[in-house]
Amino acid sequence: MGKITFVPQFLIMLKYLIQCSEIGAGTRGSSLGPDAIMLASLNASNELFNRFPFEEVPNLNDSLFEPTSTPNALRIEQMYTTWSAQAEAVLRNMKMGKTPVVISGDHASGGGTIAGIKMAHPEKRLGVVWVDAHGDLHTPYTSPSGNIHGMPLGASINTDNLDCKRNTPNEETVDFWNRMKNLGGIAPKVDPKDIVFVGVRDTEKEEEYLMEKHGIENYEVAEVDEMGMHRIGEEILESLSHCDILYISFDVDSMDPDEVSYGTGTPVPDGITPDQAKKLLSVLLASPKVCCFEMVEVNPLLDKKGNKMAATALGILELAVDTLDSR
Repeated sequence: MGKITFVPQFLIMLKYLIQCSEIGAGTRGSSLGPDAIMLASLNASNELFNRFPFEEVPNLNDSLFEPTSTPNALRIEQMYTTWSAQAEAVLRNMKMGKTPVVISGDHASGGGTIAGIKMAHPEKRLGVVWVDAHGDLHTPYTSPSGNIHGMPLGASINTDNLDCKRNTPNEETVDFWNRMKNLGGIAPKVDPKDIVFVGVRDTEKEEEYLMEKHGIENYEVAEVDEMGMHRIGEEILESLSHCDILYISFDVDSMDPDEVSYGTGTPVPDGITPDQAKKLLSVLLASPKVCCFEMVEVNPLLDKKGNKMAATALGILELAVDTLDSR
């Protein structure tokens, strides 16, 4: 990365947390996403990763070589361990006054990040802005795939969604799912009314049931095109004004793969543009309530345009870091 200039720790407010776990995904390669973004930074002679300290959060990707006994929530024991490590890292850094900038592999990581935020601020009401093509509201009882990157919000709102049950998880799955929902001794961690979606366009009926039941707002791409991201960002901050703190989670599959790249695990056509993503984040991250930003799901193994998805993600990440650092 080149020579890193020493900055006294008490002056550093941001901290990069690197989580390379991909055990929650169904397609291999997202564990390489954080490194791909860093390589894009090197290729662009960009100093972004020299500005703040790093911490790598442990992962259990080696479990991918082992059989799993929990088909309705694949490798849930290892995911519980991974979430616990991520939550502890977020908690510790927030207690030191840092704002974590989390760069993760698959989006299952969001469950651990949210747990860590609530462990650091158990008395505060947390709002979540989930910029994604997917709702990630599944549970082991409803997931069609068993991939836990579709469940982080389901765990965070402490639901099983038994009204829409399609699976009968085994005892091991139920045990670890309950532990994940209660990680940190707090459940639910987020009131579903305090979740706002942007760009979500690929959901199953079980997720749609929860969205309708709880009135979860979703700014669809057509609304983005009509309203503009600046206005949407302001509306989101107003709608979550009753929340004490905010977490912004950005999945690169929120973007249109035909315009950017198919270098992500679950691409969905007709997403937002990189410029729209930047406009939204420039509004949201300027709010002093934002306590954590996370970027996920870059998969260079699926990128047929070289490293374009990571390079695009780098531009968005740089905007996010600059905005957070200038508050």
